[in-house]
Amino acid sequence: MRIHYLQHASFEGINSLRPWIDAQGHSLTGTELFSGETLPELDSFDWLIIMGGPMSVHDETKHPWLIPEKAFIRAAIETGKIVLGICLGAQLIANVLGADVRKNAHREIGWFPIQRDPAIDNTELATIFPQTLDVFHWHGDTFDIPEGSLPIASSEACANQGFILGNRVIGLQCHPEATPEFAEHLLKNCRDELDGTRYVQNDKEILAPVAQFKAANLVMQALLDYLSRVSG
Repeated sequence: MRIHYLQHASFEGINSLRPWIDAQGHSLTGTELFSGETLPELDSFDWLIIMGGPMSVHDETKHPWLIPEKAFIRAAIETGKIVLGICLGAQLIANVLGADVRKNAHREIGWFPIQRDPAIDNTELATIFPQTLDVFHWHGDTFDIPEGSLPIASSEACANQGFILGNRVIGLQCHPEATPEFAEHLLKNCRDELDGTRYVQNDKEILAPVAQFKAANLVMQALLDYLSRVSG
């Protein structure tokens, strides 16, 4: 399997996805959009993974590469690729599918539980996502569920934590792929967002639950296994 990822900031890489990709023997390539790298040809990969970033999907003036990136994501979806977006990546997928992306009522930073949506109870995703999962978050925006998609989960702070379109396009607002090292990078680079509001934790709360990183990573790996099965 040929997997390509899009990276929007130097400190937001693919984290715990890499060990799974390596263990499966898949090839991995990436585009660092923040450093001006060129997007690949669509026929050069089978899966597209779109990572997070501190910008908004609407920041096209500040980050003009968002414009060709959105067209690229749309084309990947239309040509039947596996497409997985995490945080900003999920917001970009929602945006190209015509759903609204906007500021959430709350910033959500740290460890908060998500609840599985009943819409996926009778799908294979119900064997992957437990009824409740403690997972890492770092976001201020949210998305509407794109037309034709099923919602995956919600949290107290954010009603839409994920969606699936068909069985090949998935967006996750939360970060089940996060590692302690990733959280440390965010604390270093995005500390100004720790504003002490209701759903924003401090450094100790964010970094303490090492076992929770591992538990969430297992869910992420199960989701990747699912995508492997549907991609044949």
